[in-house]
Amino acid sequence: MAYLTTIELVQGDTLPVIEVTLKDSSEATTGQTLDPEDSLTFKPINLTSCTATMKVREVGATALTDTLTGAVTDAANGVVSFNLGNSTLATAGTFEGEVSYTNSSSKTQTVVELIKIKVRDVLIFF
Repeated sequence: MAYLTTIELVQGDTLPVIEVTLKDSSEATTGQTLDPEDSLTFKPINLTSCTATMKVREVGATALTDTLTGAVTDAANGVVSFNLGNSTLATAGTFEGEVSYTNSSSKTQTVVELIKIKVRDVLIFF
């Protein structure tokens, strides 16, 4: 499986936010020449009137651990943030997140690459 990135977190934390910028790999951003190997040249997807979700599951599992609703924080530049809930980081392990967005016409696009999330055990000191 191809992963977009790996994020390392700690079990039980409730503050982490994953910020994602959605881009169109088939179109160049303003002032750039499209390079299929360089995401910096990809045009951001305008998320105005869109919703975004991230489905999270443990690697190898079929059941979802969590479904997160994203907050579009910069629609014109394709930026969406996901606050990780209590159930997302409830257990240590390796998880994968699948991001998708739905436009105002109820059409959905899913990002092909997954986000790997490594959650380590919390250390308890006495």
